[in-house]
Amino acid sequence: MRVYEASISYKVVANVCFKKVDSAPRAVDYLKEAFDEYPLQETFWVIFLNRRNHALGRQMLTLGTLTCTLIHPREVLRASILASAAAILVAHNHPSGDPAPSAADIQLTRQLREACTAMDIPLLDHIICGERDADPNGKGYYSFREAGLI
Repeated sequence: MRVYEASISYKVVANVCFKKVDSAPRAVDYLKEAFDEYPLQETFWVIFLNRRNHALGRQMLTLGTLTCTLIHPREVLRASILASAAAILVAHNHPSGDPAPSAADIQLTRQLREACTAMDIPLLDHIICGERDADPNGKGYYSFREAGLI
């Protein structure tokens, strides 16, 4: 049996000043180019925030298929703890362009909300990014917070 040792190291990769990422439009703006590398696959991202809701960084946690990506709250929380996040926002894309949540998206959001509450890391929002022209509401994204589900 192999026994592993984990360690944490931090290094500055950029010295950038970001505004607060405390709303869905600001999070969508912060993730603007994040979905460009894999436009035909769902990707799931977490944005790490400090106490003032300024971005500490972002990380793609999973790369999925055209119609789904697998994610579990433990991966989100592991990354959040390692990043010393005071709060988080999560987001994923729908390559179809329609940001309407699926039943799986709703279930995941419930699980994330409960797990984040247990770990005392506030989940500020779960955002689904799409395209303005494919969104019946014309926003190009769906915010669980704006919908009253967080």
